[in-house]
This record gives sequence, structure tokens and C-alpha cells, in this order.
Amino acid sequence: MNTPSNPHARLVPSSWFARFAPLIPAGARVLDLACGYGRHARLFASRGAQVVAVDRDATALATLTGIAGIETRQADLEDGPWPFAGEHFDAVVVGHYLHRPLFSHLRAALAPDGVLLYETFALGNEAYGRPSNPDFLLRRDELLELAGAAPQPLTIVAFEQGLSQSGDAPAVLQRLAAVGHARLWPPLLAA
Repeated sequence: MNTPSNPHARLVPSSWFARFAPLIPAGARVLDLACGYGRHARLFASRGAQVVAVDRDATALATLTGIAGIETRQADLEDGPWPFAGEHFDAVVVGHYLHRPLFSHLRAALAPDGVLLYETFALGNEAYGRPSNPDFLLRRDELLELAGAAPQPLTIVAFEQGLSQSGDAPAVLQRLAAVGHARLWPPLLAA
């Protein structure tokens, strides 16, 4: 397995994503948005998913070369057109990234029975370090608003917000696991 030389690029997947990975079956097409060095792309590919890992950092993407089940795409998600127009995914995963103008694109890219896993920093994190700019911090219940957006609200499987001690340092996070309206309920967990 290729590993990044950047010591800040941890490859350990989020415990939230690992917890809800069983919602995404083997063979699913997964979009890992702003994937960095691909800690979540690696997780889902190892479970048999076909992952499209996108980031603007070509060096980070290069560490995913040759890993079965991962296709990389280099794109600046904040400058330019949405690179997945007309494409649909069985799951969309977003870890530690926030660019609100993409919310409608994420929802449109999600299959009607798809899974959305999202985890990023929220207001209050400024007391613990970076990010501290409110542009990069979710407002209270903001991921719930994303899940409830028209045309079809998602079904919330789990939601958390607040101080987390689970990483290297304390952080204020919001976490969402949700499924599309066409998903069987309760959702079946893959082995």
C-alpha cells in the first residue's frame, strides 16, 4: 500500500465512517469528496466498493495509484464546474471538508436509495484549533438541514454534534449518516 510522506496525512478512517460502512454494500459506487490521501476511499475499496476519489491535490491522489477499486479524479471543487454532472453514486462520503455551494450537487449525485456519510468541523471548534474561520465550520444542525432539503428528504440513520475526544485532539464536529428515500427501512447492513 502506498503511504503518504506527509506526517499530517493520517490514513486511519474516521470512526464514524467505519461505524456506518456496513450501510454501503460491496459493489456500490462511492464518491469520496475532497479525499486527500484517501483514508476513506481505502476503507470502502477494501470492503468491495468502487470508489471515485476526488481532490485537487495531485500528490495526495498519486498515493492511491494502483489500489484496486479506486479511481482518482483531480478537480478543484471550489473553482470550476461540478465534475460529476449527470453521474450518480450509491454513496457520497465527505470527511473534514466544507464548501456549502456543493450541497445541492451532493444531493443530486446521490442515488434515490443512496447513503450520505458526512463528518466535519462545527462552530465551537475555534476554541480547540483549526479550522476556526466560520466559513469552514458548520452551524448548529446544518447537516440535518442538508438531509432535509427538497426534493426528497433523506432518512436520518444517525446524527451527532458537539465536542469529540475521539481523534488526536479535541474537536467540535457534526456527523451525519443518512439514506435516500427509496432505501428499505430499516436499512439493511452489509456484512
